[in-house]
Amino acid sequence: MNASDRTPADLLRSALAADPARPMVTFYDDATGERVELSVATFANWVAKTANLLQGDLAAEPGDRLALLLPAHWQSAVWLLACSSVGVVAEVGGDPAAADLVVTGPDTLEAARACRGERIALALRPMGGRFPQPPEGFADYAVEVPGQGDRFAPFAPVDPDAPALTVGDVALSSAELVARARADGTALGLGAGSRLLSGRSYDTWDGLSAGLFAPLATGGSVVLCRHLGELGEDGLAQRVESERVTLTV
Repeated sequence: MNASDRTPADLLRSALAADPARPMVTFYDDATGERVELSVATFANWVAKTANLLQGDLAAEPGDRLALLLPAHWQSAVWLLACSSVGVVAEVGGDPAAADLVVTGPDTLEAARACRGERIALALRPMGGRFPQPPEGFADYAVEVPGQGDRFAPFAPVDPDAPALTVGDVALSSAELVARARADGTALGLGAGSRLLSGRSYDTWDGLSAGLFAPLATGGSVVLCRHLGELGEDGLAQRVESERVTLTV
């Protein structure tokens, strides 16, 4: 990856320039049997559309705080990179009442109603499907995002030293996030072409790093598994082989 990259959005741009066709995120939900694979190009397209939604329709600005109430999921990864693209602070598991806007899954809708700003809900259905009936008081992400532009340009440059992410007791600027992700990737032995399988949740830095940022920072990719405990040892071994996984956490 490019040594001059100082934000997660920079890392994604470098990955796109290097090899847009390679896998970026392969997602499994072992409670439903869902599998989704996103190349770098497809993932970057989702990020661009989401960033345009965030900056345009939702009028989010650099420094705004977004409470992200989503599990480990490919759409959660998209939102994390969209926040980085705009300069919005992603507060993973943050307090909706103290946030400028909230992005929630179907299991946290009631908690998300405490947000006084814009509210976006994700059904987390296979292939990014919409809610059968949109929840009252929320915009349905699957309805709002398809019409957004495929290219994104921020209204204002993103400051790498400004706050970018909070999760638990960890608070990082974009530059600190990139540096920490690179260090984590090195410690794990990741490199170009690595395939990391993660069953960790997104509610800790370790989960976010393994499940997105460390592979992104080192030129690798992630096999992100939700409800991995339902797979069983034999199923896990088969997945490791079929997905050409080089490291499991």
